[in-house]
Amino acid sequence: MSAPQHQSSIDLATRLKVNARSCTVAARRQLSPSLMEVVLRGDATSLAGVPGNDVMVLVNANDESSTRRRYSVRAVDDSADTFTLWIAIAHDGPGARWAKSASEGDTVDVVGPRGKIPLDESADWHLFIGDVASLGTFYRMAHAIDAPGRAIFIVELDDPSDALTATFDESLGVTAIFVDRNARAHDDSTGLMGGLAAFTLPPDEGHTYLFGEFHVMRELKVALMDRGIRSEQISLKAFYRIGQANGANGEPSKDI
Repeated sequence: MSAPQHQSSIDLATRLKVNARSCTVAARRQLSPSLMEVVLRGDATSLAGVPGNDVMVLVNANDESSTRRRYSVRAVDDSADTFTLWIAIAHDGPGARWAKSASEGDTVDVVGPRGKIPLDESADWHLFIGDVASLGTFYRMAHAIDAPGRAIFIVELDDPSDALTATFDESLGVTAIFVDRNARAHDDSTGLMGGLAAFTLPPDEGHTYLFGEFHVMRELKVALMDRGIRSEQISLKAFYRIGQANGANGEPSKDI
């Protein structure tokens, strides 16, 4: 990135009271038809924050301008000073294009940590609901659950091969429901609503994390509250919004 672009990252981080660094691409590999893994090196612990946090990455929007895209962190390797991103690539956007073309040794400006949805450590169970773009952050958050806890995943997939799994401590109760999108639109809540309806919510106090498309996440929140989950037990993060490109801050519009 050019010096003015890097300075803009520093200025942004100063306003947000977070960190800005020029990171190096350490590795890249395609995990599934819809997910690309990009590993970045540089000040990993400070940028990645806690499970549930994300980072802002400065990428090319076109030949003449750049924009920021936000990606949740999948994992951090303190000893290697790296952090891993799982990036959805089954669409044509500046972030997806960057993820598909990044090469080892490339540099990229990163601002972080961002996000306001940490793991609720007081919860007895944790219900993670979203689409394939949420899988990385869901797994990172679930790895932070203290045993004996419970993690439930209801995740909608664009392709059956996107059903990536993770290894957890054997004392952690894990339930995973993968829902096939079956070519439905990304703002169609039918699949995730069906997955939620098929699941009996556990007793005790739990917390639900909704990460995905703006309209779908709002509908799921209403459905959860109809089933007795209180608003304070629900954390919602809209990654994107069908019909609108994300803004220069990497987020979709929150307007109704």
